[in-house]
Amino acid sequence: MDNQYIEEAYKEGFTVRFAVKKRLFSEQSEFQKVEIVESTHHGKMLFNDGAAMVSERDEAIYHEMIAHVPLLVHPNPQKVLVIGGGDGGTAREVLRHDSVKECVMVEIDSSVVEGSREFIPKTSCVFTNPRLRLTIGDGVAFMAETKEKFDVILVDSTDPVGPAQPLFGPEFYGNVFRCLNDNGIVVAQGETPFYEPEAQRSLVGIMGKFFAVVRPYNFTNMTYPGGLWSFIFASKGLDPIRDVRVGAEQKLGDFFYYNPDIHRASFSLPTFMRKNLSGLLRDK
Repeated sequence: MDNQYIEEAYKEGFTVRFAVKKRLFSEQSEFQKVEIVESTHHGKMLFNDGAAMVSERDEAIYHEMIAHVPLLVHPNPQKVLVIGGGDGGTAREVLRHDSVKECVMVEIDSSVVEGSREFIPKTSCVFTNPRLRLTIGDGVAFMAETKEKFDVILVDSTDPVGPAQPLFGPEFYGNVFRCLNDNGIVVAQGETPFYEPEAQRSLVGIMGKFFAVVRPYNFTNMTYPGGLWSFIFASKGLDPIRDVRVGAEQKLGDFFYYNPDIHRASFSLPTFMRKNLSGLLRDK
């Protein structure tokens, strides 16, 4: 129906309905169907293959937590890679850090970028930043071929289906490890512990084969099914709690969601997650 957008999520039959004022963009790319709508309660929203990716009302939660947690742990992040993130929100938060000289973004689908440029300036405003280097291409191939080194790598992917599936595999994370500097950090979109416990356990296990520290952390949001979602933090040695640069966040301006208390608390996992991930977490 034209006045609503229905997302069918997960095998349990979870359904989310968003009231829609206007449909703004629809394009079937080589990889997925990309749609942007003006919703009644969540502002402009981006959907890939029917799954909500961005809503203006709460996008800052995801983008602040994927970016500022690792960038405030790393002692001097100068070069950052974003895999995916074609709406621009993650890169926007990365480039709030003055220490970052270059943010490289590799997004596979130009339709996501172009649709966001035209209709979601809240996130796509970053595309005019001269410190951003945008490449339209396959992030898996980029990681396999590049000789560049990074301080922080952010894997801002969709769910592990379609074009994003290889981003959840061991070969990819072997290349991530190779492309990180000695004190490098990677953070990956880690799914929801309620609906995707197997995928979360698999990703944590794969990252644990390469990295000395592997710690999931959680955030809550309005848009993604289940409400409680995770990122996976992994590093060659830096600890996300012990090594956070206390007070550095004050130079970044106002946040919507992130603060030092949230940073620390997000790594406190509920019991059911601890049980699911038992034996897989790494802590140097």
